[in-house]
Amino acid sequence: MSTAEQDPRDPGGWTRWRAAAERALYGPGGFFVRPDDPTGPAGHFRTSVHASPLYAAAVARLLLAVDEELGRPARLAFVDVGAGRGELVTAVRSLLPPGVADRLRAHAVERAPRPAALDPAIGWTAEIPRGLSGLLFANEWLDNVCVEVAQTDEDGVPRYVETRADGEERLGAPVTGPDADWLARWWPSAGRPGDRAEIGRPRDEAWAAAAGALERGLAVAADYAHRAADRPPFGTLTGYRAGARTPPVPDGSCDLTAHVALDACAAAGPAGAVLLTQRAALRALGVDGARPALSLASSDPAGYVRALAAASQAAELTAPQGLGGFGWLAVPVKAGLPGSLRRAVD
Repeated sequence: MSTAEQDPRDPGGWTRWRAAAERALYGPGGFFVRPDDPTGPAGHFRTSVHASPLYAAAVARLLLAVDEELGRPARLAFVDVGAGRGELVTAVRSLLPPGVADRLRAHAVERAPRPAALDPAIGWTAEIPRGLSGLLFANEWLDNVCVEVAQTDEDGVPRYVETRADGEERLGAPVTGPDADWLARWWPSAGRPGDRAEIGRPRDEAWAAAAGALERGLAVAADYAHRAADRPPFGTLTGYRAGARTPPVPDGSCDLTAHVALDACAAAGPAGAVLLTQRAALRALGVDGARPALSLASSDPAGYVRALAAASQAAELTAPQGLGGFGWLAVPVKAGLPGSLRRAVD
């Protein structure tokens, strides 16, 4: 049995990180697909979707803008990639006006089994449907597309990092072929002994396939991200369990995630991609963290409390050092970029 084929659940077996994470997250009893965890990812980490309903409202506004760009087609698609338990697609669908909701084809893409309570009108598949026109939205999906981890040895040679089920690591074979080409182009700073990098080539391919599945419309990925100018010298691979950060252990007990080189994904996908921060995108879509006028507290105390709560949630979603620092990658497909996002990029 080769190194790459060894079972990461075997305490004596070593395997590269991509294979180990794939099995730990999506294999039998894996973290994202196990049937005994009804809350799904929401029980272990908090995404923008879970932070505030303002996020779904902003995505709904973006979908309406895409609808306008497409000339209000007879069938408008909203494809939620990495849908968790369907929280975002359910919320967006509920926020659309009747004239749009009646034309909507809502679809969730997730490798976990379909939730029993999900509205039957929402499609649910493990693969991204092709040939639809509308908005494809991937919120914190790419960070869970499994990748190899490389570390530079004492001689300056990048090597694959191998791991086993208890999380122990060792250096394996030198990085070669397309993975070496990717490192040289997209993470050339990982050249000092001890430097680490996540080789994002599988994410580039996944994103190109996802955006390419649209017939017309807009594809968006929102995720933890970095660009070539600020690659972290020791990588970003980590784990999450029950709301807390934890060492990455590929035994199925925790999420395994690493930040995304969104600039590399942009180059791999369809032409016309733009990169912006979540802060800029959400503010352009009407998410404003400004506090309500104090005078409202006297004229409408209950309204003031609601507005203050909404402002607090908006501030969390757009905080530059928090969720607002996420990257958004937007790719128009045979359509114009909606004006709101165009202004955010400008």
